[in-house]
Amino acid sequence: MSDTRSGFVTFVGRPNVGKSTLTNALVGEKVAITSDKPQTTRRAIRGIVNRPGGQLVVVDTPGIHRPRTLLGQRLNDLVEQVLGDVDVIAFCAPATEKVGPGDRRIAESLSGYPRAKKVALVTKTDAATRDQITERLVEVDSLREDWAAVIPLSAVTNDQLDVLSDELLALMPEGPALYDDDITTDETLEDRIAEIIREAALHGVRDELPHSIAVTIDDVAPREGSDLTDVWANIIVERDSQKAIIIGRKGTRLADVGARARAGIEPLVGGRVYLSLHVRVAKEWQRDAKQLGRLGF
Repeated sequence: MSDTRSGFVTFVGRPNVGKSTLTNALVGEKVAITSDKPQTTRRAIRGIVNRPGGQLVVVDTPGIHRPRTLLGQRLNDLVEQVLGDVDVIAFCAPATEKVGPGDRRIAESLSGYPRAKKVALVTKTDAATRDQITERLVEVDSLREDWAAVIPLSAVTNDQLDVLSDELLALMPEGPALYDDDITTDETLEDRIAEIIREAALHGVRDELPHSIAVTIDDVAPREGSDLTDVWANIIVERDSQKAIIIGRKGTRLADVGARARAGIEPLVGGRVYLSLHVRVAKEWQRDAKQLGRLGF
């Protein structure tokens, strides 16, 4: 029996380079919400990947960006904290876009975490031409001299994901699994439901809204004498005009958010769900330390 390995890996990169999609693809189920809006991830979500040779714990962090609000600053602080604790940092750059100053800044900043081994990933190869992929591999390779590996992959088609898992595992310290092998995330049920609702609320909204949306859960309870699970939740925005956007004309948009969210929550709770959604306004909550604390940031 060979020694098993286990440890923590996180994916870094500009917002929207496909970090959450990659996390979900590796774990084999949805643990991180995805959206075409940058800054979708707000917490360090842990996804657990079990392989014959050991266990990878994937910490999905918010994208690193220049903060404009207190929320933005707290998200950056969270990234800092995570990067200081992981065994491997995997830098992601999409095959479809040239490496730019933002990528360079992030790649350089990894020198601040000497303990972690560094790997470079060229993501979204399914959407790129062969020439683009080659060009990107050369650009990414030259960003640092200490990459333990440079891997092109696609989380959408699962191309090279096994190569990535094996490579990451080989870089981990020897040791037993950190979680039982039937666990895929250490997020609570409430946290996962809140994230699914936020993902549904983000779907199709205009650019100014995403940062302003938070979700809180009042209660999740099985209904007596029924196979239904009742979920009471609040979608929190910063202004009345945003509340109107979320609710939509005659409540059509909120109904759509509810239907989308329910479809994501039902597999989690293993049955039918009654979802009660309220939209509330908390003025400028992203800039208010007390409200951020209340909302769990």
